[in-house]
Amino acid sequence: MNGKLNGARLCRTIRRLWLAALLAAATIAPARDLRVGLEPDVPTIAHAIKLAQPGDTIHLEPGRVYRDYAGFYNKRGEPGKPITLDGHGATLEGSDPIDPAQWREVEPGLFAADDLLPNLSDAIIARWFFLVDGGMRLMGRTSKGRSEPLKRPEDLRPGEWTFVKDPAREKPPSKQIFGAFYLKLAPGKSLAEANVAAPIRSAGVQFGGDNAHLVIRNLTAIHPHNDGFNIHGDCREVVFENIRAIECGDDGISAHESAQYRVDGFVSIGNSTGICDTGTARTSYRNVFIADCVGFDLYFLDEGRYSLANALVLSSAQNPFVLTGRADGDCRLTMENVHFRRLVEPRLGTVAARAVVAGRDCTFEGLDFKVTGTANWQNSLIDGHPSEPGAAGADLDTLKKLAPDKIQP
Repeated sequence: MNGKLNGARLCRTIRRLWLAALLAAATIAPARDLRVGLEPDVPTIAHAIKLAQPGDTIHLEPGRVYRDYAGFYNKRGEPGKPITLDGHGATLEGSDPIDPAQWREVEPGLFAADDLLPNLSDAIIARWFFLVDGGMRLMGRTSKGRSEPLKRPEDLRPGEWTFVKDPAREKPPSKQIFGAFYLKLAPGKSLAEANVAAPIRSAGVQFGGDNAHLVIRNLTAIHPHNDGFNIHGDCREVVFENIRAIECGDDGISAHESAQYRVDGFVSIGNSTGICDTGTARTSYRNVFIADCVGFDLYFLDEGRYSLANALVLSSAQNPFVLTGRADGDCRLTMENVHFRRLVEPRLGTVAARAVVAGRDCTFEGLDFKVTGTANWQNSLIDGHPSEPGAAGADLDTLKKLAPDKIQP
């Protein structure tokens, strides 16, 4: 009898476990493909990101230009099941054509707009530009580096712009500012006929909060007034592959706070800064091309740990290379197989106090370094001079201590 009862109990237990396994399998959603604009429940990129679950892939249409941005706020995949945004070569366009109805003509050929963008700040004005006939009009200004003062409206030439503050509308302690943008056109040309666009969106890809297990690939960000890829908050196990940032008001890509990510394939052209990482970020860049920057080509700050490998930098920025730490922490950068070519007048790169750079197989043309921190080079050429062991360079053991996962024997 006991044998029969034990056998029956065993059968019931097996059936319960089998049913539980079936129920568990039924509740595991299969990975989905979310096609933006092609499916009714994902009309926009924001809808797709909100719906995406671990293992899902968001697809953009190949080659399409989206006047939109991709915002990831507290979005998490899972180990082995990342949430992926695949642009398939699509572009996130940060600018919109200006609306003539927002502007008034104050005198022949001179137009003004009082409320072009909400929540203006001095930081936004420092990054601002207009696109006139497809060309980026910075007016000699950059978010990082030396800038020309804003012109008076009466001094503008055709194709130029300026901004005039209205302090009477400001409400301290808010940092919001108010005022009017002015735009000068060629005589006899109307705004409706002009080909003018304004950088309405602040970024192409934006992170905030706590993000993890994400992949962003095959995507171009162009013409935001801030960064192409603006990574704030904390992120882990994030990968960017084959991305481009073109003509952004500030950085091509920028890590802040405690962000950690890896980039494989990055093009940065015509931005204020090619790469600018700060805080306690941990970033890794491979297969990089940077050109036509205005303020900085490479700018690494604070207490981060950064690496750059297989990179070509065609330098024309005011500040080609700056690595600087903090009073309470050091900043470290490893470089391998980096070719840095200065296209305009020679300049000094800066390795400031509390900063350490360790480089191997690097070439710097038209660039020497001012070092108050530590610079260790192995098998490198600096402004026409080979690196030397000892004071000018470091042995391989030193490099391994600085970056054991990046420097191979």
